[in-house]
Amino acid sequence: MKFADQLLQYLINGITNGGIYALIALGFTIIYKSTDIINFAQGEFVMLGAVFMSTLYNRAHLSLPVSFGFSVLAVAAVGILMEVLMIHPLRDGSVISQIMATIGASIFFRGSVMLIWGRNDLFVPFFSCGQPYRFFSAIFDRQYVWILVIALISMGVLHLFYEKTTHGKAMTACSANKKASMLVGINVQTMVILSFGLSAALGAVAGGVLAPFGMKYDSGVTFGLKGFCAAIVGGLGNNVGAMVGGFVLGVVEELGAGLISSNYKNALSFCILLAVLLIRPQGILFIRSGERV
Repeated sequence: MKFADQLLQYLINGITNGGIYALIALGFTIIYKSTDIINFAQGEFVMLGAVFMSTLYNRAHLSLPVSFGFSVLAVAAVGILMEVLMIHPLRDGSVISQIMATIGASIFFRGSVMLIWGRNDLFVPFFSCGQPYRFFSAIFDRQYVWILVIALISMGVLHLFYEKTTHGKAMTACSANKKASMLVGINVQTMVILSFGLSAALGAVAGGVLAPFGMKYDSGVTFGLKGFCAAIVGGLGNNVGAMVGGFVLGVVEELGAGLISSNYKNALSFCILLAVLLIRPQGILFIRSGERV
């Protein structure tokens, strides 16, 4: 295969992976904007989305689309319960204590899934069958198309939610100035709960489209770290930055794995994170507090 052909293949794979990272990074950003905390259980939302979808499909015998939809709703409910039961009681404490609570939630979710579902990978069928698609010389699986399309649709829906709905605009206002939002009658706590549900739903979408490749109890750790890297690279607190950071991370990671060595694929993500923290710690698309994103 010629170098140009290989490069195209790496770019397509990187963009696909970037879509997943972007969804996870958006989850980090949504919660950070509403609470100023980093939710280190975000990767577990991805894992739970795949696990719930596998259970609904294989045990409840629901169709793939119905299983996907219900798994997203179920994980959104888990996110809301996490905020109500674990984060809200610490609202008068320090940010560090709330971050530690998210780490505890992450461990709890992993342990619970291991005890209930075991240590093996859980699968669902691929969303569509048939020969892989061709784009010039590049070949990519049909599931990769589903991943990218669903990721882009989710990002578009999220943008419309923030721009066109009352709750979305209220969440934007709360992220800009909580005290001013309270003065105009916005229930800040409701917006925080909504942000956890929305963040969990995005994680579940990522987990659902990844479910055909297999997911087990500890798979969320890696995805959570990659999503966190993407959020930092793009600029924590910036929705557009989270999306850009996700795609940048996916492409650079895939190019590095293909052109250098696949053994360094995971390490490259953290090398990129360190480089951004050293050169531009505010992220490549940093905005000042209060600006629209």
